Amino acid sequence: MLGRMIEVSGLSKRYGDVIAVDDLTFDVKPGVVTGFLGPNGAGKTTTMRMVLGLDAPTSGQARVHGARLADLPEPMRAVGALLDAGAVHPRRSARDHLRCLAVSNRLARQRVDEVLDLVGLTAVAHRHAGAFSLGMKQRLGLAAALLGDPSVLILDEPVNGLDPEGIVWIRGLVRRLAAEGRTVLVSSHLMAETAVTADRLIVVARGRLIADTTVEAFARPDGVLVRTPEARRFARVLVTEGASGVDPAGDELVVQGMSERRIGELAAAEGVVLYELTPRRASLEEAFMELTR
Repeated sequence: MLGRMIEVSGLSKRYGDVIAVDDLTFDVKPGVVTGFLGPNGAGKTTTMRMVLGLDAPTSGQARVHGARLADLPEPMRAVGALLDAGAVHPRRSARDHLRCLAVSNRLARQRVDEVLDLVGLTAVAHRHAGAFSLGMKQRLGLAAALLGDPSVLILDEPVNGLDPEGIVWIRGLVRRLAAEGRTVLVSSHLMAETAVTADRLIVVARGRLIADTTVEAFARPDGVLVRTPEARRFARVLVTEGASGVDPAGDELVVQGMSERRIGELAAAEGVVLYELTPRRASLEEAFMELTR
């Protein structure tokens, strides 16, 4: 399946004097998982709601499949969304909730059992949704998002309420969906989880775009880790050659301002045994905090 892009162009949203989204422009491409990051109140959910046609922009536009979602003849076949896991009638069973969505959107009823099985809710499909835990509601919301077998998925905090096993499961699921060629946009406040799930990042703060890049490029370089039984002697050599931040701790050094290649050449020239020579990067959380400060 070949997914289509989400295209956001000059998108803004005002609520009186408050600017929730301020001239956002970005694309979300198929085939990769795109993480949507920002502090609380940064405008992530408002942006997603405008992409889905739930809120009208003050200016700018958002397109999916090259059109406004409201103009697509079968929107659930084009886009699946999970914004609020609690948006389900509490007295309706999981299966009946999905059946109502299927009938109202002219989707095959057998698809209901397929998505229930996919999200692991088959055994509790007869239970009222009001009795579900938050994690189970998240799974039901994801089942609804997948009901139309869409090429675009927009998921707002999909791992909220899931246990560690569920988090690993949804990570594998969204990566598999992207690998099929779908366009996947996932917001999250869990930096460590985003680092291992997403391929690209859209980062916003105060409604403005501050980064549109890969996960690898976003996490800045943070020196080179060197392990050697001659840490103190080698540290003096490195400082003499222009390195900085060299402070031995046992057999470890974290070297700033020098490439791992140059460090390796100096070790060879000095006859220093190396146990490890590894470039380090700041964690996604550290890079995020520094950029959004």
